[in-house]
Amino acid sequence: MRIAVIAVQGAFREHIAALRSLGVEAYEAKWARDLEGADGVIIPGGESTAIGKLMREYDMLEPVRELARAGKPIYGTCAGMIVLAKRIEGEDTVHLGLMDVTVRRNSFGRQRESFEAEIDIPAIGAPPFPAVFIRAPHIVSVGEGVEVLATYEDRIVAVREGNLLATSFHPELTDDYRLHQYFLNMAQAPVAH
Repeated sequence: MRIAVIAVQGAFREHIAALRSLGVEAYEAKWARDLEGADGVIIPGGESTAIGKLMREYDMLEPVRELARAGKPIYGTCAGMIVLAKRIEGEDTVHLGLMDVTVRRNSFGRQRESFEAEIDIPAIGAPPFPAVFIRAPHIVSVGEGVEVLATYEDRIVAVREGNLLATSFHPELTDDYRLHQYFLNMAQAPVAH
């Protein structure tokens, strides 16, 4: 299995390390051609505006949409969640516009207010997941086909819509790879978007 991690900006190296520790081929995707033959894509945390702008400049948006339409799993973490969303609160411009959610930026505060919290995610089982929130967005509303996987302080922080997965937090910054494994399981049982 080959998983492409969008490597134009943000915490892509940590995702690659997590995936490799699970025994799959993970690599940096910096250009549209790097997405050919990928079995899944991860969009990391970072600056969503910068990631979206660079993906647009490097013609990566449509190839990722094509992979999603083909049923390949796409996972956005933190800024990646914003890049995936169909709606960004207070903004007219979206990036991939794939996931039927509305996101709110920086809803847990600025960088200095980053924190870690134990959250229950029934889809990956016990114990609670050590979620790292850094300038994290949260999901304000979801469409009909979106499954809420986890909430924190009454805010939606993890969702799945068919082959699309998004979390407000950074699983790649922990030693707990259950969410990466969950994503890989999605790659083994693709669902058309």
